[in-house]
Amino acid sequence: MSALDFPIANVTSTPAAANAAAASFAALTAKLDYMSAEDVNNVRTAYRFADEAHLGQIRNGGLPYITHPIAVAQQCAEWKLDAQALMAALLHDAIEDCGVTKPELIERFGAPVAELVDGLTKLEKLEFNTREENQAESFRKMLLAMARDVRVILIKLADRSHNMRTLSDVPRSKWNRISRETLDIYAPIAHRLGLNATYRELQDLAFQHLYPWRYATLTKALARARGRRRDVIKRVQSEVEAAFASAGIQVHIYGREKALYSIYRKMDEKHLSFAQVTDIYGFRIIVASVTACYTAMGVLHQLYKPLPGKFKDYIAIPKVNGYQSLHTTLVGPFGTNIEFQMRTEAMHIVAESGVAAHWLYKATDPDSDASQRLGTQWLQSLLDIQQETRDAAEFWDHVKIDLFPDAVYVFTPKSQIMAMPRGATIVDFAYAIHSDVGHRAVAAKVNGEQVPLRSELHNGDVIEIITASVSSPNPAWLGFVRTGKARSKIRHHLKTMALSESQDLGEKMLAQALRAEGIDRERLSEDDDAHHATWEKILRFSGNRTRAELLTDIGLGKRIASMIAKRIVTLLAETGEKPDPLLMSRERYTAHESISQGALVLDGSEGASVKFAACCRPIPGDAIVGYLGRGEGLVVHTDDCAVAKKLQHRDSERFIAVDWSDEPTRAFETGLLVTVTNGKGVLARVASALAAAEADITHVDMGQEPAQDATDLRFDVAVRDRIHLASVMRSVKRTPSVLRVQRAKPGV
Repeated sequence: MSALDFPIANVTSTPAAANAAAASFAALTAKLDYMSAEDVNNVRTAYRFADEAHLGQIRNGGLPYITHPIAVAQQCAEWKLDAQALMAALLHDAIEDCGVTKPELIERFGAPVAELVDGLTKLEKLEFNTREENQAESFRKMLLAMARDVRVILIKLADRSHNMRTLSDVPRSKWNRISRETLDIYAPIAHRLGLNATYRELQDLAFQHLYPWRYATLTKALARARGRRRDVIKRVQSEVEAAFASAGIQVHIYGREKALYSIYRKMDEKHLSFAQVTDIYGFRIIVASVTACYTAMGVLHQLYKPLPGKFKDYIAIPKVNGYQSLHTTLVGPFGTNIEFQMRTEAMHIVAESGVAAHWLYKATDPDSDASQRLGTQWLQSLLDIQQETRDAAEFWDHVKIDLFPDAVYVFTPKSQIMAMPRGATIVDFAYAIHSDVGHRAVAAKVNGEQVPLRSELHNGDVIEIITASVSSPNPAWLGFVRTGKARSKIRHHLKTMALSESQDLGEKMLAQALRAEGIDRERLSEDDDAHHATWEKILRFSGNRTRAELLTDIGLGKRIASMIAKRIVTLLAETGEKPDPLLMSRERYTAHESISQGALVLDGSEGASVKFAACCRPIPGDAIVGYLGRGEGLVVHTDDCAVAKKLQHRDSERFIAVDWSDEPTRAFETGLLVTVTNGKGVLARVASALAAAEADITHVDMGQEPAQDATDLRFDVAVRDRIHLASVMRSVKRTPSVLRVQRAKPGV
């Protein structure tokens, strides 16, 4: 049973039921005229196996259960899918509902068919906390199978289509969930893969069951409108046929009616009444060649006036899902707006069948692989995301973003067209080109002008990404990127980088703890056979699999370095190795001095593994202490910080000695509270004084209160150390209108 198949019951099979099933298979065989006799025989064998497996099972509507797999196979046959796909469609519920095993399917029908069936089977045996998580996990398996073989998703969509057609047989309490799932998951996938007929049907069926009253009201309104506009449509059709006949162009003209859900969504989004929706009716013009498409448009534009801004060329720039057509909206008789779509027969097949068109083309041109590439970039990007994202809910978030392809088209400097989701930024574009380009991006030019990396893309932009080898992703990028690929790549890189930095910090902390016990870390080599056994015992003691994992845990605060060091000393003593008394006495003698040789030295290059507490914002020159938070890495506080004092009282064993390097590698942020006499240009003068003292302003807060005679300005500034801060404060104090300058403390 698939994600939406219905509860079944075992009953005694009846002749009537058997006749119904046989008649259904006869209807399927009538659609297999494109297959060889051998393939048809294989499909019949799969049918007999499925019929036997589902014997006695009845669907909610009262029909034998086998009618469902047959209906799914019929839809696949309309797409001209191959015999393996139709066999999988007939067998798609066999593993889950009938106790059939995958090895049994491999033995009976071969590995390819069994893999397709397995890809369609739900993860029912696994337990999840929430229904949404279960849905995300099932969807992940489905998409991965799709990325390996697109036939899986085609069968899945055929399965969902038949289930939606028979949704009225299901208890009404389930309609809302099933219809919402169809709108949120399956219809967008069908659209992304170019299965437009299925996309429209799924939307309309979901709309019918999600909002039955609205559906009925719109159906009646559309029927009335159809009657009122019949004369207009007939007149337009006859005039268009006459125009093409006089131009000597052979065309096929088809009327097109906008789908009910599309009408409803347009009314809802644009707050229109039914009468205000002007493009309910339209025509498709099928011509012989691409050139004839443009010629046909010229004929139509001579016949009726075009609406400005309503022309779209999806032939020169196809949609993401491979759709190609010319669209133009014309003002017909009596001022009626009518949309025309011009396309070739091949474009029409792709427009209706999308990636399924691959099999349609195969029937006539086995060497054609043009349609096989449809949608494959998107499928591959989903596979990339899954490989880096093991959490089902996170993967689901990534995919939902990519499911709605309202695209903008931009150009690389070499004029290659790239389609990006609407709202995508420069960073999304960089990751779309290559992961390394995204990771190393530092700046960008759009149409020759430099712009911020968070800038949104617009149609026609020419984008150049500027990279630097030393650059790496900024966590702030996660706040504005739109594509799942960019988000997953950034998160993966940051996670990997954080673990690497935590390992380096753990190495430093263990070396410090060992020195305090009189052991030189360099003496304790992992390559040495004698010490290798010691490390094995330490890993068993700590419960870690590898030395790198142990060091990472120490850096993250999950293990205490001093405890590991004491255990190492005990193990070394068992092998006859003793601590160095001179090293131990030197470390312990200086442990309480202002400059401790045993302290962990910080220079600002430690990255995400070391955080400088926001409550006290230490800078080089401040007396500091280090708190090893559980799983948070090392948090550095000033030694007089109230928060640190509370933690020390409660959790003293997690504090370690830390000290500043003589040469910090970067500037550090701190706060300044500047009290000024309110007046014209005072903010500019203070900012100028800060700049003159070489302090970078990172934030300014003037408060929410109305300006008084004396006003407080709060600045966040980046300085090198306390000496630099004192120089900055003197520079500001000398500025006219400044009454007082002080370093901002928490709560001040």
